[in-house]
Amino acid sequence: KVRTETGPGVHQPVPRAPLRAEGQAGCQTMGLTCPITLTLTPSHTTGLLWQLRPSDVEVELLAHTRRVVSHDLEEETGLHTGWIQNGGLFIASNRQRLDEYKRLMSLGKAYGVESHVLSPAETKALYPLMNVDDLYGTLYVPQDGTMDPAGTCTALSRAAAARGAQGPGIGPHIGLCTQEGIYFDFSPCLVLQRGGGAMGHRGPVTVQPWLTLRPVCSAFQNMPNVRDHDASVYLRLQGDALSVGGYETNPIFWEEVSDKFAFGLFDLDWDVFSPHIEGAVNRVPVLEKTGVKSTVCGPESFTPDHKPLMGEAPELRGFYLGCGFNSAGMMLGGGCGQELAHWIVHGRPEKDMYSYDIRRFHPLLTDHRRWVRERSHESYAKNYSVVFPHDEPLAGRNMRTDPLHEELLARGCVFQERQGWERPGWFTPQGTAPVLQYDYYGAYGNQAHRDYAYGRLLGDEYTFDFPPHHDVIKKECLACRGAAAVFNMSYFGKFYLVGLDAKKAADWLFSADVSRPPGMTSKGPAGPRAGLTVSGAPLAGDGYYLAVGGAVAQHNWAHISAVLQDEKFRCQLIDSSEDLGMISVQGPASRAILQEVLDADLSNEAFPFSTHKLLRAAGHLVRAMRLSFVGELGWELHVPRPACVPVYQAVMTAGAKHGLVNAGYRAIDSLSIEKGYRHWHADLRPDDSPLEAGLAFTCKLKSDVPFLGREALEKQRAEGLRRRLLCFTVDEKVPMFGLEAIWRNGQVVGHIRRADFGFTIDKTLAYGYIRDPSGGPVSLDFVKSGDYALERMGVTYPAQAHLKSPFDPDNKRVKGIY
Repeated sequence: KVRTETGPGVHQPVPRAPLRAEGQAGCQTMGLTCPITLTLTPSHTTGLLWQLRPSDVEVELLAHTRRVVSHDLEEETGLHTGWIQNGGLFIASNRQRLDEYKRLMSLGKAYGVESHVLSPAETKALYPLMNVDDLYGTLYVPQDGTMDPAGTCTALSRAAAARGAQGPGIGPHIGLCTQEGIYFDFSPCLVLQRGGGAMGHRGPVTVQPWLTLRPVCSAFQNMPNVRDHDASVYLRLQGDALSVGGYETNPIFWEEVSDKFAFGLFDLDWDVFSPHIEGAVNRVPVLEKTGVKSTVCGPESFTPDHKPLMGEAPELRGFYLGCGFNSAGMMLGGGCGQELAHWIVHGRPEKDMYSYDIRRFHPLLTDHRRWVRERSHESYAKNYSVVFPHDEPLAGRNMRTDPLHEELLARGCVFQERQGWERPGWFTPQGTAPVLQYDYYGAYGNQAHRDYAYGRLLGDEYTFDFPPHHDVIKKECLACRGAAAVFNMSYFGKFYLVGLDAKKAADWLFSADVSRPPGMTSKGPAGPRAGLTVSGAPLAGDGYYLAVGGAVAQHNWAHISAVLQDEKFRCQLIDSSEDLGMISVQGPASRAILQEVLDADLSNEAFPFSTHKLLRAAGHLVRAMRLSFVGELGWELHVPRPACVPVYQAVMTAGAKHGLVNAGYRAIDSLSIEKGYRHWHADLRPDDSPLEAGLAFTCKLKSDVPFLGREALEKQRAEGLRRRLLCFTVDEKVPMFGLEAIWRNGQVVGHIRRADFGFTIDKTLAYGYIRDPSGGPVSLDFVKSGDYALERMGVTYPAQAHLKSPFDPDNKRVKGIY
């Protein structure tokens, strides 16, 4: 039903996917789904397009946008989009920034993106008006360019109309009706593509300014667009003039949003904007004598994790979002529009869009206004910051803590944050490092923290080398391999799948065999492209206990719930994440330690690997599961919340004489990659399959049990794998973090997804998918016949390829065989 300003209108035939489309993302989605569109406008944007970002998925999305704007649209419609290929120049004023650019250059080689690291002198030759006295170097990307917002959206709308889209029209509002009221009877699908808040996800809106300077000389013509990240300023070519903008630590929050503001602008606040002018003048001194031609100051939405909000809203099936683009809507719009269209039509995107999926956020966070405001502010303020592999937010912390938080903090725990949860990162021997209240980086009259221990330790992570505490993490890892370590994994999601159809639902959801009797456990992925990995334990009666990584728990909850609804399974999913803790004791001494804590025989015969039992620990009933995420003999204790502290203390007391140490997720990351365990959303993503990831053994393909994605796996197995996940080891002790290029016989055949240092084998390990440049299947002969190297920041290092990790290849240690 279409609703006008004066009241409900008449019922009209409505397409499958009505769309409130704004900007390029809306136009792109509109053209691929053929809906009705209500608004067609790019609002205000500078139209910059950069091809390289520190995310392989975003590089792919940007490539689609560039292809559409620079070629496909004009070929299809005959309209010139206004695309100008004038190149992009990234400024590095310090070593860390230049290292980041070198990483981008290496990643670009895996995608065929031409880029060059230039010296200050080479930069001066390319851009004669630039001050290079304070530069370490620059990254030049010749095929970057500038999009014309109006021209692009006009061409997109014509293409959409030719494919059957209706519109544009301006003014009507689409009304929704949930079961709680109002009205809802127009379509099985509605798409919202505007702004930054919808369906309970209310992000604050900031005021973002930029200005255009008067032409000063013809030397600007055809100069590349410039991003001086360290000055937080950009320079965009506009004919023979420049537009200047940037991101400050004290953006103006737009507190009251008027319904009548559409297409409106604000007056420029010169006090807020002045640092950007200073940065621009420092970089291009001639601008100091240039007058201002015009100013633009409009609203912009930033999300708490600096990623867009896309996909089906979990609160309302059939309601899709494509918004909150953090000033990158024009760049990402083409790729994101393509993926959202596929999402709507096929139920899932083609690429790994998990980081953008609206279902990633837990309602406890999105309903908390302080968390949303703090995190969105930090997202804006750090928009141009170097993306370090182990950075953590300072905003919105201590939202979700488990019962062991204070106990571990007192023992030197340095916490990480994952979807609101505080989880152990590593343990410093230098005292405590609590996370303090967010100080807004000293903005808005807040006093910036001084002598901030956590901030200082986090600052040590701002490097692409090994951090100063590399040896501390090494000690945690080697203690686990040689004696025992205790890991607090309480942030994990803990669900119960119960009801008459629980067995049928589990069979359908998971590619692993879940028909095992009560007391056994299963671990593995869901069907291909489902985006889910779990550890599952059948329970007596009609039910399963599921443990999933805390960072993806809400997404998994939404996915499973949607499948249960779609397939009409007579069962329910119960979330007990806040009710249970999870303490994992791992290492050769774990049996001896837990034998003093648990009231049961822990021998191999009495308690085999991959089984679970209800036992007592320190007088409390716990579920003990013999599993390992690190490749050692060990048990997980799933403990009721009130019992977590006494059980933990009993474990530590028993472990004192066995060399038991506390360890965090930095150690887990190293130990698990060394063992060859796959990590969700690194080694295995929604656009990967278990066969490609070397996990065929987890799939029940030898049975006749149907499961979600079985047909796709069978087809892939028959046709051959077009890519394979390989393990690489590098003898030279160099840090790698992912995004390094993979070379085989002088050709780039892929890039690294995940990398870390393996302290037991004393080598760098890395995992990445490779392809055959000829386009054929990646056979085992192809894998074994190549000479490999990994490119890190422009330097290649010889590497050895393995189908499985060289550490404990016979899997003896988890069986207690040392």
